[in-house]
Amino acid sequence: MVYVLLGPGFEEAEVVVPADLLRRGGVEVALVGLTGPEVTGSHNITLKADMTLDQVSPDHTQALMLPGGMGGVAAINDSPEALELIRRIYKDGRAYLAAICAAPSVVLGPMGILQGRRAVCYPGMEDGMTGAIPCMDVPVSVDGKVVTGKGPGAAFDFGLKLVELLAGSETACQVRDGAHYHG
Repeated sequence: MVYVLLGPGFEEAEVVVPADLLRRGGVEVALVGLTGPEVTGSHNITLKADMTLDQVSPDHTQALMLPGGMGGVAAINDSPEALELIRRIYKDGRAYLAAICAAPSVVLGPMGILQGRRAVCYPGMEDGMTGAIPCMDVPVSVDGKVVTGKGPGAAFDFGLKLVELLAGSETACQVRDGAHYHG
């Protein structure tokens, strides 16, 4: 299962595009509302979450995804339960920890998770990726079990990379071709 944390003010494209691509690839995805069953993003699009944070099963996690959007990342940082889940997933090392846009620099960097890792974030926010090796010339970076993405424009690349990691490169190619993405 891929769990996507949704806090008010999340970046909609960074949730919907990767979740759609993963589901097309046969990967189970659950949108997790941090503040309730409905969460409104940074552009006033409201999504219905599949579950709340207390329903997440860390032992059945393939990936934990953190979208950007300044309100969304602030909500993650304001949730001790969300931060503990991130720590647990990272320390366990079995599942991927995926963050895009502001999330690498506002959430993962301050937690020390990017220390010594190649990572990318929203341009101009590199200073928040404490200890990371910024690789801002790519839309997506994978370093071990940590996947980072640049921003909303990288949502397709980010989602397809997750499909590749979780369902294989053949499935990722089929999903890319089916979506007519040629980025």
